[in-house]
Amino acid sequence: MAAAAIDALNGTAALAAFGEAVAGCTRCPLAATWTQVVFGAGSPTADLMFVGEAPGFHEDKQGLPFVGAAGQLLSKLLAGIGLTRDDVYICNTLKCRPPGNRDPLPEEIAACESHLFRQIELIRPRVVATLGNFATKLLSGKPDGITRVHGREQEVSLGGSRVLLYPIFHPAAALYTPRMLDVLEADFKRLPELLGREDAQPPPAAPPPEPAPEPAAVQLGLF
Repeated sequence: MAAAAIDALNGTAALAAFGEAVAGCTRCPLAATWTQVVFGAGSPTADLMFVGEAPGFHEDKQGLPFVGAAGQLLSKLLAGIGLTRDDVYICNTLKCRPPGNRDPLPEEIAACESHLFRQIELIRPRVVATLGNFATKLLSGKPDGITRVHGREQEVSLGGSRVLLYPIFHPAAALYTPRMLDVLEADFKRLPELLGREDAQPPPAAPPPEPAPEPAAVQLGLF
Protein backbone atom coordinates (compact mmCIF):
# COMPACT_ATOMS: atom_id res chain seq x y z
CA MET A 1 0.00 0.00 0.00
CA ALA A 2 1.31 3.43 -0.93
CA ALA A 3 2.56 5.68 1.86
CA ALA A 4 -0.09 8.30 1.07
CA ALA A 5 -2.87 5.71 1.43
CA ILE A 6 -1.43 4.50 4.73
CA ASP A 7 -1.25 8.07 6.00
CA ALA A 8 -4.88 8.62 5.00
CA LEU A 9 -6.01 5.47 6.81
CA ASN A 10 -4.07 6.42 9.91
CA GLY A 11 -5.50 9.94 9.83
CA THR A 12 -9.04 8.64 9.43
CA ALA A 13 -8.63 6.31 12.40
CA ALA A 14 -7.08 9.06 14.49
CA LEU A 15 -9.94 11.46 13.68
CA ALA A 16 -12.53 8.85 14.63
CA ALA A 17 -10.73 8.15 17.91
CA PHE A 18 -10.49 11.84 18.65
CA GLY A 19 -14.20 12.26 17.98
CA GLU A 20 -14.97 9.54 20.53
CA ALA A 21 -12.78 11.28 23.10
CA VAL A 22 -14.38 14.69 22.52
CA ALA A 23 -17.86 13.18 22.90
CA GLY A 24 -17.32 13.19 26.65
CA CYS A 25 -15.82 16.68 26.91
CA THR A 26 -16.55 18.57 30.14
CA ARG A 27 -14.18 21.51 29.73
CA CYS A 28 -16.84 24.20 30.03
CA PRO A 29 -20.34 24.62 31.55
CA LEU A 30 -21.98 23.73 28.22
CA ALA A 31 -21.37 20.09 29.17
CA ALA A 32 -24.31 20.40 31.58
CA THR A 33 -26.77 21.61 28.94
CA TRP A 34 -26.16 19.78 25.65
CA THR A 35 -27.92 16.67 24.37
CA GLN A 36 -24.72 15.51 22.67
CA VAL A 37 -21.45 16.86 21.36
CA VAL A 38 -21.55 17.78 17.66
CA PHE A 39 -18.05 16.85 16.55
CA GLY A 40 -18.18 17.18 12.76
CA ALA A 41 -19.04 15.26 9.60
CA GLY A 42 -17.74 14.63 6.11
CA SER A 43 -14.60 13.34 4.49
CA PRO A 44 -11.72 12.84 6.95
CA THR A 45 -9.27 13.58 4.12
CA ALA A 46 -11.11 16.58 2.66
CA ASP A 47 -9.21 19.31 0.85
CA LEU A 48 -11.98 21.76 1.81
CA MET A 49 -13.11 22.24 5.40
CA PHE A 50 -15.96 24.47 6.58
CA VAL A 51 -15.95 25.87 10.10
CA GLY A 52 -19.16 27.39 11.42
CA GLU A 53 -19.92 28.93 14.78
CA ALA A 54 -21.92 26.61 17.06
CA PRO A 55 -24.49 23.82 16.87
CA GLY A 56 -28.16 24.74 17.00
CA PHE A 57 -31.31 22.94 18.09
CA HIS A 58 -31.38 20.41 15.24
CA GLU A 59 -27.65 19.77 15.38
CA ASP A 60 -27.81 19.14 19.13
CA LYS A 61 -30.56 16.57 18.63
CA GLN A 62 -29.03 14.79 15.64
CA GLY A 63 -25.35 15.10 16.52
CA LEU A 64 -24.47 16.43 13.06
CA PRO A 65 -23.46 19.94 11.96
CA PHE A 66 -25.57 22.10 9.63
CA VAL A 67 -28.71 19.96 9.38
CA GLY A 68 -31.29 22.76 9.70
CA ALA A 69 -32.33 25.44 7.23
CA ALA A 70 -28.84 26.96 7.00
CA GLY A 71 -27.42 23.49 6.41
CA GLN A 72 -29.83 22.90 3.55
CA LEU A 73 -28.66 26.13 1.96
CA LEU A 74 -25.04 25.10 2.49
CA SER A 75 -25.75 21.86 0.61
CA LYS A 76 -27.28 23.83 -2.29
CA LEU A 77 -24.29 26.17 -2.41
CA LEU A 78 -21.96 23.17 -2.54
CA ALA A 79 -23.99 21.61 -5.32
CA GLY A 80 -23.61 24.84 -7.25
CA ILE A 81 -19.85 24.24 -7.43
CA GLY A 82 -20.10 20.50 -8.07
CA LEU A 83 -19.51 19.26 -4.53
CA THR A 84 -21.50 17.38 -1.91
CA ARG A 85 -21.24 17.26 1.87
CA ASP A 86 -19.37 13.96 1.51
CA ASP A 87 -16.61 15.73 -0.44
CA VAL A 88 -15.86 18.24 2.33
CA TYR A 89 -15.60 18.31 6.11
CA ILE A 90 -17.98 20.44 8.17
CA CYS A 91 -17.68 21.37 11.83
CA ASN A 92 -18.13 24.29 14.22
CA THR A 93 -15.98 26.45 16.46
CA LEU A 94 -17.98 25.14 19.43
CA LYS A 95 -18.89 21.48 19.62
CA CYS A 96 -21.82 22.05 21.99
CA ARG A 97 -25.00 24.08 21.62
CA PRO A 98 -25.08 27.26 23.72
CA PRO A 99 -28.29 27.43 25.78
CA GLY A 100 -31.01 29.64 24.38
CA ASN A 101 -29.21 29.72 21.02
CA ARG A 102 -27.05 32.61 22.18
CA ASP A 103 -23.67 33.53 20.71
CA PRO A 104 -20.59 31.64 21.95
CA LEU A 105 -18.87 33.18 24.96
CA PRO A 106 -15.11 33.87 24.89
CA GLU A 107 -14.45 31.32 27.63
CA GLU A 108 -16.38 28.68 25.70
CA ILE A 109 -14.36 29.35 22.56
CA ALA A 110 -11.14 29.18 24.58
CA ALA A 111 -12.16 25.84 26.07
CA CYS A 112 -13.11 24.35 22.70
CA GLU A 113 -10.57 25.79 20.29
CA SER A 114 -7.98 23.04 20.78
CA HIS A 115 -10.56 20.51 19.57
CA LEU A 116 -10.92 22.48 16.34
CA PHE A 117 -7.19 22.89 15.83
CA ARG A 118 -6.71 19.14 16.35
CA GLN A 119 -9.37 18.43 13.73
CA ILE A 120 -7.54 20.66 11.27
CA GLU A 121 -4.27 18.92 12.10
CA LEU A 122 -5.74 15.47 11.43
CA ILE A 123 -7.74 16.34 8.30
CA ARG A 124 -5.05 18.55 6.76
CA PRO A 125 -7.32 20.52 4.40
CA ARG A 126 -5.89 22.83 1.76
CA VAL A 127 -8.65 25.41 2.17
CA VAL A 128 -10.51 26.26 5.38
CA ALA A 129 -13.68 28.26 4.75
CA THR A 130 -14.85 30.07 7.86
CA LEU A 131 -18.59 30.74 8.05
CA GLY A 132 -19.36 33.87 10.03
CA ASN A 133 -17.60 36.11 12.52
CA PHE A 134 -16.60 33.75 15.31
CA ALA A 135 -14.78 31.18 13.19
CA THR A 136 -13.18 33.90 11.05
CA LYS A 137 -11.80 35.87 13.98
CA LEU A 138 -10.55 32.76 15.79
CA LEU A 139 -8.73 31.18 12.86
CA SER A 140 -7.42 34.40 11.33
CA GLY A 141 -6.24 35.72 14.68
CA LYS A 142 -7.52 39.14 13.63
CA PRO A 143 -10.44 41.27 14.86
CA ASP A 144 -11.81 42.12 11.41
CA GLY A 145 -15.46 41.15 10.98
CA ILE A 146 -16.87 39.00 8.20
CA THR A 147 -18.47 41.94 6.36
CA ARG A 148 -15.02 43.41 5.80
CA VAL A 149 -13.04 40.27 4.93
CA HIS A 150 -15.46 37.89 3.21
CA GLY A 151 -14.19 36.50 -0.07
CA ARG A 152 -10.59 37.53 0.65
CA GLU A 153 -8.34 34.52 1.18
CA GLN A 154 -5.22 34.61 3.28
CA GLU A 155 -2.45 32.08 3.84
CA VAL A 156 -2.18 31.05 7.49
CA SER A 157 -0.65 28.29 9.58
CA LEU A 158 -3.25 26.01 11.19
CA GLY A 159 -2.72 22.60 12.73
CA GLY A 160 0.94 22.65 11.77
CA SER A 161 0.28 23.22 8.05
CA ARG A 162 -0.06 26.19 5.73
CA VAL A 163 -3.62 26.55 4.46
CA LEU A 164 -5.73 29.10 2.66
CA LEU A 165 -8.23 30.65 5.04
CA TYR A 166 -11.30 31.84 3.14
CA PRO A 167 -13.94 33.80 5.11
CA ILE A 168 -17.56 33.50 3.95
CA PHE A 169 -20.81 34.74 5.42
CA HIS A 170 -22.72 32.19 7.47
CA PRO A 171 -25.52 30.70 5.29
CA ALA A 172 -28.03 31.80 7.94
CA ALA A 173 -27.39 35.39 6.84
CA ALA A 174 -29.10 34.70 3.50
CA LEU A 175 -32.16 33.27 5.23
CA TYR A 176 -32.83 36.63 6.86
CA THR A 177 -31.37 38.96 4.23
CA PRO A 178 -32.20 37.56 0.76
CA ARG A 179 -29.69 39.87 -0.97
CA MET A 180 -26.95 37.99 0.87
CA LEU A 181 -27.56 34.93 -1.30
CA ASP A 182 -25.88 36.62 -4.28
CA VAL A 183 -22.86 37.41 -2.11
CA LEU A 184 -22.67 33.83 -0.84
CA GLU A 185 -22.94 32.37 -4.32
CA ALA A 186 -20.20 34.67 -5.61
CA ASP A 187 -17.86 33.73 -2.77
CA PHE A 188 -18.59 30.00 -3.21
CA LYS A 189 -17.79 30.19 -6.92
CA ARG A 190 -14.18 31.03 -6.06
CA LEU A 191 -13.66 27.84 -4.05
CA PRO A 192 -12.77 25.56 -7.01
CA GLU A 193 -10.09 28.03 -8.06
CA LEU A 194 -8.66 28.15 -4.55
CA LEU A 195 -8.62 24.36 -4.31
CA GLY A 196 -6.87 24.13 -7.67
CA ARG A 197 -3.93 26.33 -6.75
CA GLU A 198 -0.53 24.71 -6.62
CA ASP A 199 0.80 24.35 -3.08
CA ALA A 200 4.13 25.87 -4.07
CA GLN A 201 2.58 29.05 -5.40
CA PRO A 202 1.80 31.80 -2.90
CA PRO A 203 -1.76 33.08 -3.28
CA PRO A 204 -1.98 36.37 -5.17
CA ALA A 205 -3.51 39.33 -3.43
CA ALA A 206 -7.28 39.24 -3.76
CA PRO A 207 -9.18 42.30 -4.97
CA PRO A 208 -11.51 43.87 -2.42
CA PRO A 209 -14.94 42.20 -2.50
CA GLU A 210 -18.03 44.05 -3.54
CA PRO A 211 -19.75 45.76 -0.61
CA ALA A 212 -22.17 43.35 1.02
CA PRO A 213 -25.44 44.17 2.74
CA GLU A 214 -25.31 43.86 6.49
CA PRO A 215 -27.05 40.62 7.50
CA ALA A 216 -29.75 40.76 10.12
CA ALA A 217 -28.80 39.46 13.54
CA VAL A 218 -29.67 35.78 13.83
CA GLN A 219 -29.57 33.21 16.58
CA LEU A 220 -27.27 30.39 15.65
CA GLY A 221 -29.27 27.73 17.41
CA LEU A 222 -32.17 27.99 14.99
CA PHE A 223 -30.18 26.31 12.22
